[in-house]
Amino acid sequence: MGRLSGRGLPSRLGSAKPRLSAASKTEQERNRHRDATQPWRAWYKTARWQKLRLDILNRDVWTCQKTGVALVGKFPAHNSPVVDHKTPHRGDPDLFWEPENLQAVSKAYHDSEKQKLEKSGLI
Repeated sequence: MGRLSGRGLPSRLGSAKPRLSAASKTEQERNRHRDATQPWRAWYKTARWQKLRLDILNRDVWTCQKTGVALVGKFPAHNSPVVDHKTPHRGDPDLFWEPENLQAVSKAYHDSEKQKLEKSGLI
């Protein structure tokens, strides 16, 4: 059986763009990359968001709406408060700022169960 060689054949991969970006080495680099590719992330740094976040935590009595855990921890504790979007906004400002689309949850719930649901496409 003869050997296959690439001589004389045009490259089919040369023009293909990489589907995965290089992994960031630090959390800071990862966040910088996410901020650059997802401009809506800047909304979380506004005074408007901080006020809305506090309003939601007070409305929900600083209690996880999914597990009932008291949200008394300080980040990164498992019981620290996270204000979560019930329906992922994916950059839609109407969904992002809608109080009825927000709920107080624990960091533990948000970083495990909620992420599993989002990645599975169930929400």
